[in-house]
Amino acid sequence: KTTLDFKKSLMPLFGNTFSPKKTPPRKSASLSSLHTLDRSTREIELGLESGPPAMNLGGQSWKFEDGQWITESGGNASTKEVQRLKKRNLQLEEENNLLKSKIEVLMDMLTETTVEYHLMEKEIEDMKTQHRRKK
Repeated sequence: KTTLDFKKSLMPLFGNTFSPKKTPPRKSASLSSLHTLDRSTREIELGLESGPPAMNLGGQSWKFEDGQWITESGGNASTKEVQRLKKRNLQLEEENNLLKSKIEVLMDMLTETTVEYHLMEKEIEDMKTQHRRKK
């Protein structure tokens, strides 16, 4: 038998057209029992009313409000601390820039010294070569 004959013999078995079964409609009721709980119980169970993000860092409580982290223990102390930290950060950035400049100067000096050393070494080698020729 040819392949075509084989396919024709299977046609009645599988049918000529593709016709998938209809899918049953989904159940509208949820399988979860959470919908039966009252709102306050759901909030406690699911944590829906958790408020702004908060954390404890270095023994101090912080929470995120209006795009900024603030301490929960009072605004004045944290503001002073933030100002102190900003001032210290600025001092450290200035010191860092100064140190970078010093490193750059030292690297330039090292490069210059290395070039001078190689030039002197070459000059000594040339002098030795000339001295050998004179002998």
